[in-house]
Amino acid sequence: MDMFAGLPVFVAAAETGSFVEAGRQLGVSASAIGKTIARLERRLGVRLFHRTTRTMRLTTEGELFLQRGRRILGKVEVAEQELQSLRGVPKGRLRISLPAVGTLFLPVLTKFLALYPEVELDIDFTDRKIDLVEEAFDAVIRIGDTDDSRLMSRTLGRFRRDLVAAPAYLDRIGRPRTTDELAGHHCLLYRFPDTGKIEPWPVTGWDALLKDARLEKFSCNSVEALLHLALAGKGVACLPSFVTRPLMDRHLLEPVMATEPGALRSLVLLWSSSKQMPLKLRAFVDTFASDFIVD
Repeated sequence: MDMFAGLPVFVAAAETGSFVEAGRQLGVSASAIGKTIARLERRLGVRLFHRTTRTMRLTTEGELFLQRGRRILGKVEVAEQELQSLRGVPKGRLRISLPAVGTLFLPVLTKFLALYPEVELDIDFTDRKIDLVEEAFDAVIRIGDTDDSRLMSRTLGRFRRDLVAAPAYLDRIGRPRTTDELAGHHCLLYRFPDTGKIEPWPVTGWDALLKDARLEKFSCNSVEALLHLALAGKGVACLPSFVTRPLMDRHLLEPVMATEPGALRSLVLLWSSSKQMPLKLRAFVDTFASDFIVD
């Protein structure tokens, strides 16, 4: 019983990296957090944290216990949600991972919070590959279908990628119509966070273009940063159509050249299939499926 009581304390301390912050979240003192962690370590017979006067980080055993602890707390929360669903009120904490183009999701998130004020959202904006089950997320939104049998999915929509730039940039540098003409431009490239590789553009002769000495390149692992630079007139970017189309309609971005008619990509909402779907998660999935429009 003592171990279970200490589990939420340990998870809060691990996630915040601070006894003080964990205490603030749980409404107790940092000293109480430290004593609870010490009792838990004695009971388990292992060190969960490496602690100095300035830093605190998980041990290998602590990392493993965090993964298991999140799963246990998740199951308890599911049980609570099942009871709460009897009265039809979505309530509790949802841990969600969304692509780093955060501003695109804010209108739907705002609506969701207005509809379900008793749901607490913990959002992680990142483009890295997420293991939903191992990292104890309730749901993630990612590009691309999945064949992971542990997951359920809802396709939010399908899209293409557009080559775009700000009108002011194109007025200054010129409007390329072929791949060869792109070589004289500043190209804003996306680098996959997990592999470090550059995402190919859907244009003929991409490999040769990437090696062309005339090509000025900027690369990063953030779609949001590329979008900001493109809007600021810093170059040509290749971005998802659900990002670019509203901005092209407002004449803030302009299509640069026709791209190859490649396969459509999917924007997919994923969640674990290993447990009954809590009411709070059902509300989140239904809200995004009905209100986030992919063009």
